[in-house]
Amino acid sequence: MQKAGIKSGFLWLLATLSLPIGFSQAQQLGKIPVVGYVAGTRRTEISRDANLQAFRQRLKELGYVEGKNIRIEYRYVEGKGPAAEAEHARELVGRNVDLLVVSAYPSIRAAKEATKKIPIVMVSGNDPVAYGLIDSLSHPGANITGVSHLARELSGKRLELLLEIVPNLSRIGFLLPKGLFDQDVLKRYEAVARALKIEHRAIEIRTDSPDLPTAFDAAMKARVNAMIPIRNGTINVLTPQIAELAIKNHLPTMFERIGAVEHGGLASYSADELEGFRRAAVYVDKILKGAKPADLPVEQSTKFPFEINLKTANQIDLTIPQRVLARADRVIK
Repeated sequence: MQKAGIKSGFLWLLATLSLPIGFSQAQQLGKIPVVGYVAGTRRTEISRDANLQAFRQRLKELGYVEGKNIRIEYRYVEGKGPAAEAEHARELVGRNVDLLVVSAYPSIRAAKEATKKIPIVMVSGNDPVAYGLIDSLSHPGANITGVSHLARELSGKRLELLLEIVPNLSRIGFLLPKGLFDQDVLKRYEAVARALKIEHRAIEIRTDSPDLPTAFDAAMKARVNAMIPIRNGTINVLTPQIAELAIKNHLPTMFERIGAVEHGGLASYSADELEGFRRAAVYVDKILKGAKPADLPVEQSTKFPFEINLKTANQIDLTIPQRVLARADRVIK
């Protein structure tokens, strides 16, 4: 009887070990879960990547210590643009990480196409339903969930605010990487620009070796009197240099991400992206504890700060109407 019990117990143990190891079970067995994170910045600028720092801080608040009970495999775009974002996502899938955190559309799409198994937490600036990333916000389906901060849906309002800031606005320049993957970005702006009777010009820069002075020379030759840098990995990294050149050329700027005013941008109107990355950490926590991405509804941003840098306005000899300043959520003086 005793031998039979030992034998049956041994067979049960073998059967148990042959089952797929879930995250919670893996942690009990001493396996540290590995999270792949594609950062839209350069390795040398990680300390200034506010989104990444917000994500890491929230993980810490949730009880995670890197190297102790979680390991994060970072991949940096290094200013190489959409192709690098997608490549890193595929590479992390190939390394069979336990979970992926991705934010740029190319990396989200690449991850979705590369795996149906590994959970994916996204922080998307696009409408993930319209772009075919998920089935619906309430029931994302498959292996993707996360946060959508509606950066593109705010395009019209962003342009209207810029027109209030610059009443004589007649020609707008859109600064974007050459061969931008998402042409829908410009279409949204172009439709509003036509309705407001504002001419527009696309000012392109290379992703591998962006030449901003040449781009600004082109903008001035085209006689644009305001600029909107289109949010993506390349532009995000170059925000301080863009703001500096805009001030030098007395060119008002409206950025698609909050925080750009801290680097000298004139204004920004967008969702609270930092909160999106903090929420992404919460999704990571839930999934590591056993939740399935398909069962976690995708959240949408509810806060859309409007920020103005009054110091920059003074540097470019621009007077911001008082009614506009009164509407700002944050004013840097």
